[in-house]
Amino acid sequence: MTTEGKRILICDDDPAILRVLEVNLEVEGYDVLLAHHGEEAYEVAVAEHPDLIILDIMMPRLDGYQTCAKLKANEAIKHIPVVFLSAKAQQSDVDRGKSFGVDDYLTKPFDPMELLDVVERLLPS
Repeated sequence: MTTEGKRILICDDDPAILRVLEVNLEVEGYDVLLAHHGEEAYEVAVAEHPDLIILDIMMPRLDGYQTCAKLKANEAIKHIPVVFLSAKAQQSDVDRGKSFGVDDYLTKPFDPMELLDVVERLLPS
């Protein structure tokens, strides 16, 4: 799969996690957009129409659940795949995420190769 021109929006309130994700995805050739909280992620998604969105759940302003609900309620961007990347690792957390329409759910600490597999699987060719 070609990564050229594919844009991924990452939203996490932890700058270290943002940086690790950004570096891992840029090394693979993706263009990366960053957001530090849910409101910012929504604004960036509406303005930029990324190909995929990776969201943390526990964030200030809008949490990942609220952000995902807002994304999926917007006709113009509801088709964009969303992945939750969260420290919330209980099955009930995963089930709740799926109920909001996320396409996949990964837990922290995460395996960068697993994340890349999920990204490649979800991105439109």
